[in-house]
Amino acid sequence: MLITFLFVLSCNGSVNAVNKKKKKTTPAPATTQVAVPKSKKLSKYEQLFKDKSHVATEGGFMTVHKVKGKLYFELPLKYMQREMLLACAPSSSSSTTFATLGFKSNTPLHIKFVLKDSSVYMCKVNTTTTLDLKDQREQHVLRENFTDPIMEVYKIDAYNHDSTAVVFNMTPVFTGYSKLSPVTQGGGGLISKRATIKSAATKLEDIKAFEDNIVVKTLFAYDASLAIMGNTAVTVPLTLEATHSLLLLPENKMRPRLSDLRVGIFLEGKVLLSDHQDGMSQYTLAHRWRLEPKDKEAYRRGELVEPVKPITYYLDPAFPELWKEAIRDAVMVWNQAFSKIGFKDAVQIKDFPMNDPSFDPENLKYSCIRYVPSSEANAMGPSWVDPSTGEIINASVLVYNNIIQLINNWRFVQTAQIDPRVRAKKMPDDIIKESLTYVIAHEIGHTLGLMHNMAASSAFPVDSLRSASFTQKYGTTPSIMDYARFNYVAQPNDKGVKLTPPDLGCYDEYAIKWLYTYFPDESDALGEAKIIEKWVDEKVGDPYFRYGRQQVDLRIDPSAIEEDLGDDPMKAGTYGIKNLKYILKNLNTWITDDDDYSHRASLYSQIRAQYLRYMMNVLYNVGGIYLTDVKEGTPGKKKCAVKRETQRASLKWIFNELKNCDWIDNKSITEKLDLSVPASSTIRSAVMKNLLASYPNVLLSASVAEKPYTGIEFFDDLYAGVWESAIQNRKVTENDRVMQEAMINNIINMANPGDGKGLFGVTSETEFAPSLDEILVYDLDETGLVQYFKEELRKMESEYGKGFVATQLGITHFGQGYKWQRKVNTSAINDAKTRNNALGLKIVNLLTQKVHTAPDRVSREHYQAMLTQLEKNLKNK
Repeated sequence: MLITFLFVLSCNGSVNAVNKKKKKTTPAPATTQVAVPKSKKLSKYEQLFKDKSHVATEGGFMTVHKVKGKLYFELPLKYMQREMLLACAPSSSSSTTFATLGFKSNTPLHIKFVLKDSSVYMCKVNTTTTLDLKDQREQHVLRENFTDPIMEVYKIDAYNHDSTAVVFNMTPVFTGYSKLSPVTQGGGGLISKRATIKSAATKLEDIKAFEDNIVVKTLFAYDASLAIMGNTAVTVPLTLEATHSLLLLPENKMRPRLSDLRVGIFLEGKVLLSDHQDGMSQYTLAHRWRLEPKDKEAYRRGELVEPVKPITYYLDPAFPELWKEAIRDAVMVWNQAFSKIGFKDAVQIKDFPMNDPSFDPENLKYSCIRYVPSSEANAMGPSWVDPSTGEIINASVLVYNNIIQLINNWRFVQTAQIDPRVRAKKMPDDIIKESLTYVIAHEIGHTLGLMHNMAASSAFPVDSLRSASFTQKYGTTPSIMDYARFNYVAQPNDKGVKLTPPDLGCYDEYAIKWLYTYFPDESDALGEAKIIEKWVDEKVGDPYFRYGRQQVDLRIDPSAIEEDLGDDPMKAGTYGIKNLKYILKNLNTWITDDDDYSHRASLYSQIRAQYLRYMMNVLYNVGGIYLTDVKEGTPGKKKCAVKRETQRASLKWIFNELKNCDWIDNKSITEKLDLSVPASSTIRSAVMKNLLASYPNVLLSASVAEKPYTGIEFFDDLYAGVWESAIQNRKVTENDRVMQEAMINNIINMANPGDGKGLFGVTSETEFAPSLDEILVYDLDETGLVQYFKEELRKMESEYGKGFVATQLGITHFGQGYKWQRKVNTSAINDAKTRNNALGLKIVNLLTQKVHTAPDRVSREHYQAMLTQLEKNLKNK
């Protein structure tokens, strides 16, 4: 796993630069009105700022001027070529749909300013390619091939009085620069957000300068719209204040940490050109905060030592008091992991400073936990880094108001069978605090550099989740970075069972150890990497420490999916479904203070979604492949097909559920709710659609298996399960009708590929992309737009097939560059046309008999309709 090179240089210089003494921090001076001294002849500098509207602010970094609606930088020459981050985020807005407080919708720009003749160039720092070349080749190659591209050019308007700084007009960057838009725009081809700026209403407001950064606030006005397929659905006027933050990056760069793909950490991709190897190679650096002990000798002795600079979060005062308690607990719990590697109070949380002019929550200097008063049920934890080293510079945790509704739903549908406290319309405070702490701790993990580990929960045997002693020790998962949720396996009579994930799992502590252990006796990143690589080697084969990537493009590993528990989805699903039946039966008894039935409607919707998850969790076994990153020379397999017997048993389990899912249509509940199609029909339709589209997975799995579950066997088992009513000559049920019509429609789509649809309803581009139902039940869309437009998108997917929506929205490209398992083109082994034709003829032969011998008229008419469609579409094909 180690990158075999001796030393890494970033394109703009060495990652190990000379140490410089830090200046003592001083309070930010107030912005002042500048009086220009009277003079017979004003200098260019004085002429530029002679207007009475001129205000300026000066810090240790630079002076910023505002005059006549324009913004000028007075940048000292000593800061030319210095690397900086430039970011923008909303600080107030009129709509949370288009702007989220504190959220940087565009990645901060990694820039530097360069003085050339009479101009200042704003350049993007080029750090993607690194060099390790002999003699003078390195500088020559660097100079000619990997220069810093120019983004903008500014004319020098003046020099300051002693010619130590240049003045230039930066107004366009702060009044509508597209690369820094504070509005969340774009989207896929299906759904888009747009915001057209009203230039006349744009106004520069406050300016501040500090020791190593500046802040510029701008008032923006937009015409904002939300559209689907080019048709505008929502148009609103949008006004917001945006905070721009320009921050000097350290000259003394943090030592980077070379990544190991067996540990789930956010990464910074690099390319290495070296004389020590053939060809250019790719490698990655881990994202992490710069955490160094104050007392290195004490740290070396194994004592707990405070860090030079702790990781500090600032808490938004807008949160309810109960939420604040949970958030503080969620932050501080991570100190458990840091204390085990020698750091005391490494993570801290403080309230927003009051009456402190130097504090601004949108400033890159401060990492904040923000309250978002939005109907979206979500939380997120983005972070921003110095791209040259992977050092995390800034992070945010955004907590949306309706996350509390999501917690309510989770706890009810997953634990109401065993926990009487959650059998209420409003959860008690201890449940809210406990659950919210878990959600926020997960997001804090992201801001520390940890990615989702979707394989974690599959490490535990399902029956262990019913054990009080086991769950009290481990919770529901070895990592809170999984979407493990709450203990839906526990049965009503299981006593003392823990229902929640752990405060921190053993994998989380292991990941923090790998990422943040300080090595006072190592001189470079390569030396450190050799040590921590051995730590990972020691855990090979231990499922508690296995990392499983989140799957988007290729959803094929049943052990690394969201919203699941345990090592056997069939057993876990059986327990979960038993609990859902119990909960649904008692829903009207437990929830009574709900006169308009709106809360029961919400819970019923969640029960349906949870049931569909259990079925989908099992469906991933069919054509499943376990994927694990394996280093040469260590045990394990990189890819291992799910056993043939398990795949067949899973398919049988699914058919059994499809035949017996009418319980979900509980009339004592549904008769009180709004008119809708029976839930059993929508669930059957969703499962069948995904099942029939899983053939590429089956083929891929068979190609790597020692004893494969073949495509022929899969089609035979589909035929036996879907057409059981005809084979056994019994009456057709509603379930039979749904499954059979779904299969006939897929056969027809495959037989008529010229209409833009592919084999079995998918194309080669979309065959592994998630369906709309997968996007919804596994929370693969963080924008909330899929939920908003789900009915329109469902119609499109019905017409164009599984994966179309995900591909058009760009959801399949989520996490680009972070080593996701990409899609695989199966066209070379895909015999779906042959299998489809054989299946169609087999069904024709069956129905030709059954249209006359079926036991009742309804069955005969149904078979006749299916037969007519098949004969019409298979003729001459």
